[in-house]
Amino acid sequence: MKILSEVEARVLGALIEKDLTTPEYYPLSLNALVNACNQKSNRDPMMSLDETAVSDALRSLDEEGLAGRADGMVNRVTKFEHRLQEAFNFDRREIAILCELLLRGPQTPGELSSRAERMHRFDDLGQVQSTLQRLAEREPPMVKILPRSPGTKEARYGHLLSGDVHIQASDAAPEATVTHRIGDGERIARLEDQVAGLQTDIEDLKQQLATFRKQFE
Repeated sequence: MKILSEVEARVLGALIEKDLTTPEYYPLSLNALVNACNQKSNRDPMMSLDETAVSDALRSLDEEGLAGRADGMVNRVTKFEHRLQEAFNFDRREIAILCELLLRGPQTPGELSSRAERMHRFDDLGQVQSTLQRLAEREPPMVKILPRSPGTKEARYGHLLSGDVHIQASDAAPEATVTHRIGDGERIARLEDQVAGLQTDIEDLKQQLATFRKQFE
């Protein structure tokens, strides 16, 4: 499999996220996928992609068997879906962890436990760590553990779909900051996903209405 670009990783992560968190709005139209990629919540770094960039990434992901047009959809608007399960036979825990790493970059097991809960509820931190271990032991490896920074208790993990990860010690978030984010992140993430889902639905309705009007022009 070829190394994914930053845009391809974002597109793939956005498709996975919407599949797991708002299945009623999935698969996604191109416009909805652009909005999901540029979402201001649960994203690091922030992006401002246009339809051309997302379309190019979809074509590349389709060639790799990782995403493409949704089959059997009776809809005037083309919809897109990810094919990660078919490509790698992941279980839901592995998909949830990999999705968070695609959308936010390297994170600690504690951060992943909190942030991935909207896609899969982990029983404890040990389950997150065992999932990371399975991903790291795949051939080829899907994640790697990064060097622990001075003053931090947890090492971070990064995905390898975009190649090897090189993080400087100064880039690591302080432990106090991580603790604060975990405290209130879950509830905010759920609300933001609900709003994003509503926005996606509204955009799809607008497209369908525009198509319907053209029939009478």
